[in-house]
Amino acid sequence: SVATSELLAFRAKEIVSKRMKTIEEAIKAKDFEAFGKVTMMDSNQFHATCLDTYPPIFYMNDVSRSIIQMVHKYNSWAGGIRAAYTFDAGPNAVLYTLEEYVVELLALVLKYYPEVGEDKVNNVNLKNEALEFQLNPSLIECVEQSSRIHETGDVKMVYCTKGGTGPQVLDAVSSVIDFKIE
Repeated sequence: SVATSELLAFRAKEIVSKRMKTIEEAIKAKDFEAFGKVTMMDSNQFHATCLDTYPPIFYMNDVSRSIIQMVHKYNSWAGGIRAAYTFDAGPNAVLYTLEEYVVELLALVLKYYPEVGEDKVNNVNLKNEALEFQLNPSLIECVEQSSRIHETGDVKMVYCTKGGTGPQVLDAVSSVIDFKIE
C-alpha cells in the first residue's frame, strides 16, 4: 500500500490526525453522533486505500458490505446515528451503539444474519431479549430496500461487549504472562 497508494499517503498526511482529534473530542463529549460518523468515515477510507493499492487488497466481502448497508438504513430510519461500524483488516464488522439500542440492533442483526447454532451470540440473555424484541415494521421495510435475509452462517459469531475501564497495570499474581525482567 505504501508503495502504490497515493490515497494512503494523503490520508496519513492530511486526514488521520484531524480524525483522531475529532474522535477524541467526540468521546470526551459523549457525542455518539460525531463518534459514529467519524468512525464509519474512517473505516470506509481505510478500505478505500486498500482498493487504491496496486494490485488492490480486498479485505471486506459481500457480507461486510451488506452490514454497512444495514447500518446506514437503520440510522436513516432512526433519523440519526444509532449504530456505527468499523472493520478490522478483514471482513469482520465491529458495531457500536448506545446501551438503549443494544437489543434493537442485535435483533436487527439476528433477523438479517440468521444463527448457525445455539451459541452464535456470546451473551445468551441478551440474545434471548433480542429474539423476543419486535422490530418496528417500518424499520424492516427500510432495511429491506437494500438488504435481504442472508444465508445461515454468513455471520459466524456475535460478541456483545461493553467499554471497559481502559488499560490497567496488573500485579504479578493477576497477570496471565509470567514476565521475567533481568
